Amino acid sequence: MPHDEDDLPADLSHAGAVVDKAIEHMVGQNIDSLAIASALLGGALGLLSRAMNEDGMVAVLNNAIASVRSGAFRERAE
Repeated sequence: MPHDEDDLPADLSHAGAVVDKAIEHMVGQNIDSLAIASALLGGALGLLSRAMNEDGMVAVLNNAIASVRSGAFRERAE
């Protein structure tokens, strides 16, 4: 479900903006989208592993799976 930027904590909004710029830069360098996504996912999982235990990581991943299954990203892919 999309969030209004006003509803996001400042750190999350800032981090999201930085990631968006990094993605934009990599796309501009003609890096394959799957390579970009894989690198970002790997980096995110590594960071999560330092911030929470495995059960917490599984909960985050299950939430992501539920979002995919609900169609939350379908509009962006088309």
